[in-house]
Amino acid sequence: MRRHEFLQAMHELTRPRTYVETGVHYGESLTLSRVPSIGIDPDFSIRRELLGDMQLARTTSDEFFARARPLAHLPTTVIDLAFIDGMHLAEYALRDYLALERFTAATSVVVFDDMLPRSIDEAARHRHTGPWTGDIYKAAQALRDFCPELIVLEVDTTPTGLVVVLAPDASRGGVLPQYDAWLDVALEPDPQRVPDEVLRRTRALDPERLLASPGWRQLPMLRRRRRGVDRAAVRAAFADVVG
Repeated sequence: MRRHEFLQAMHELTRPRTYVETGVHYGESLTLSRVPSIGIDPDFSIRRELLGDMQLARTTSDEFFARARPLAHLPTTVIDLAFIDGMHLAEYALRDYLALERFTAATSVVVFDDMLPRSIDEAARHRHTGPWTGDIYKAAQALRDFCPELIVLEVDTTPTGLVVVLAPDASRGGVLPQYDAWLDVALEPDPQRVPDEVLRRTRALDPERLLASPGWRQLPMLRRRRRGVDRAAVRAAFADVVG
């Protein structure tokens, strides 16, 4: 399954009220949304028809989320579905996640693109190949290491894999105390030491298996609970894939 097929399924299954995307590029993924949406990219060049209520922000995600009311365009300040596909460097991807997480609920879903490089060359911080993921796969490991309450699932989509994050924690306030120490270790020179489990995708779920989880049917219902829902309920809903 290709990444945009999977993302389209995410829109259909999660039935989001809002959608935010970092890294719009030509608009291939933004065009999948039919709900109020925000696309953030300092250099987008839209080549697809956008069919929803869209705000296009020609700026960096760091600048965008530093605004006083970054989600003013949306009908609610909760992001139900987000797609991170911006700068292909680990520190930018992790900052995008932390910025988006401030505006999530336990039922929100965040998807990272290009998380499973197929070679060390493809994972280089300095691009010298055609297809390129950079080293953003490190952002997923940082979330596993420092935020164990999150559900972080690698997905074996073509060509370069995805990561789906469930049960985000807005109370973190966009701050990861370990961020600076992580940078000192994570930002190593090329060639990158890509873990074997990333290159071989030994942890990655088959996308069809993940999409078949009954948890997706429960998310919209959990979202409608008047008293809200905690992350434990989301983890229980996806017990078949979380383990």
